[in-house]
Amino acid sequence: MMFWYGDGMNVWGWFAMSAGMVLFWGLLITVAVMLFRTLDRAAERPRGFGPATSAEEILGERLARGEIGEKEYRRRLAALRNAKP
Repeated sequence: MMFWYGDGMNVWGWFAMSAGMVLFWGLLITVAVMLFRTLDRAAERPRGFGPATSAEEILGERLARGEIGEKEYRRRLAALRNAKP
């Protein structure tokens, strides 16, 4: 006879098949979520290790945030441009 299981699968066969499908889909979903999180974190990382902005850009950002006034900005900007490296 060609069929080893007789007329069909027993309870343990159905259990093993069901558990295998749950594990398969769980693993597939876990891999997809981990891949998505890894790619999302890579997009947030800074690209280089050097200084991100120049002193003038930082000064401009402080003015834009309202940390310093326009007079203070112009005074510090002039001091930065007159400083010798």
